[in-house]
Amino acid sequence: MTSNVGGLDRIARITAGVVLIGLAATGTVGVWGWIGIVPLATGLSGWCPAYLPFGLSTCKTR
Repeated sequence: MTSNVGGLDRIARITAGVVLIGLAATGTVGVWGWIGIVPLATGLSGWCPAYLPFGLSTCKTR
């Protein structure tokens, strides 16, 4: 599993995930807000399985 999520992408995913989970936990949004677990997990791990079929990567090439 090589990293395919770059710096800005990771920050955006983590931020979106935390915001969605926070909104769901406070009842501001419905149960669907718990979907924030997905971007949070992919942001923290640095790997997104949805990028694989398309050959995408937001990581800088070395």
